[in-house]
Amino acid sequence: MSNELDVKELADRYIAQWNEPDPAARSAMIRELWAQDGLQVLVDPPQEIRQAATDLAFPVPPLEVRGHAAMDARVTRAYEMFVAPGEHVFEAAAEACVLLPNVVGVRWSMTSTRSGEAVGGGLDVLALDDDGRIRADYQFIGAS
Repeated sequence: MSNELDVKELADRYIAQWNEPDPAARSAMIRELWAQDGLQVLVDPPQEIRQAATDLAFPVPPLEVRGHAAMDARVTRAYEMFVAPGEHVFEAAAEACVLLPNVVGVRWSMTSTRSGEAVGGGLDVLALDDDGRIRADYQFIGAS
């Protein structure tokens, strides 16, 4: 994945899955993009989750999903919450870059369809398997 065109294609496909309106096409994208047991970890959960864990005297948990079915549910829920209502779209915020062999950084933004302004975003660090599929995605929401 050291070839820039491959990295750009990976990043484009990664972002496209979050915006895909057709459930069957979205599921197919996930199966093509992710390793069968691929893992996504929300490294820094939202404040409400951190506070609820703290209130229960638990350490702040990382939020994780693993496998195609769980990723499909995760991506579908994000699509339903942010994209389907027509208020937002996910976009690349910068060019993807190779951080280490088989590790790619993808900066993204959630953009308002009304104003065109970024209203959220983050950094995803994608660790790839030997076939170029995502085996782990460490998502940092709000990272600049």
